[in-house]
Amino acid sequence: MDQQPPGDRAAAGSGVPTPTCYRHPDRETGISCTRCGRPICPECMVSASVGFQCPDCVRQGSGTGHHPAAARPRTLAGGSVAADPRLVTKILVGINLAVFLLVSVRPALVGDLTLLGLAWDPSPPPGSVEGVAEGQWYRLVTSMFLHQEVVHIGFNMLGLWWLGGQLEAALGRSRYLALYLLSGLAGSALTYLIAAPNQGSLGASGAVYGLFGATAVLMRRMNYDMRPVLVLLAINMVFTFTWGGIAWEAHVGGLIAGVLIAVGMVHAPRERRTAVQVGACALVLLASIGMIVARTMSLT
Repeated sequence: MDQQPPGDRAAAGSGVPTPTCYRHPDRETGISCTRCGRPICPECMVSASVGFQCPDCVRQGSGTGHHPAAARPRTLAGGSVAADPRLVTKILVGINLAVFLLVSVRPALVGDLTLLGLAWDPSPPPGSVEGVAEGQWYRLVTSMFLHQEVVHIGFNMLGLWWLGGQLEAALGRSRYLALYLLSGLAGSALTYLIAAPNQGSLGASGAVYGLFGATAVLMRRMNYDMRPVLVLLAINMVFTFTWGGIAWEAHVGGLIAGVLIAVGMVHAPRERRTAVQVGACALVLLASIGMIVARTMSLT
């Protein structure tokens, strides 16, 4: 015997199907959910601002008639609140440590991943010209995760862990990742623009200084006491310009980028939040690309 599907039972003495509740196929009803349109019986009806809704739609949208995402809690910058607010920070630390271990085993990789504008590499014979100006654009990014000394990676990862966790929780994962990567790229771009073409540069300092700048902006936005972060930033800037062997261009470039992006992130008006935040990131990205293109044209 053929079986009729729920919601399509024929009324006795007529050929017109009578709707039945989608949750209780044995109950006929003339009421439908105002959101999904499925027939519902009196037991399943949930009163809404307009009409009735079924239990499934109420659970998915909190009974508001909006998309479920509208009821989720948001960060200060409009990002989703995650169960693990340090997940991206942990991944970034892990990548830096993995690259550090890799180059410890294969030191020759340092020369292939370091930020270098334009230089002659005599090995292996007969030698070759290396650098970003020769089309090795990847060096602008790989150098952001490259460290050779334990002290160097130790300080950078300490700063990343201390600053990154708080920013990731305040901004949300995607915005925080954009802040980190764009700050690091801006630091690499400024180094490429200003430093000597054959001067190598490596380290996550540009990205970490971007986190410093963003932390200052965030604390100002939340009316926190800014003295601790400003004192720490001032101490680091003194080291930047007094210690030898430090690519100060990366620090300055990352810091400026972090401040600009953070201002767009936390001060964007709610009604235009996404547009302002994307615009701030795009501005930093375009400025970085402009510096890279200008330097490349001057070297080639």
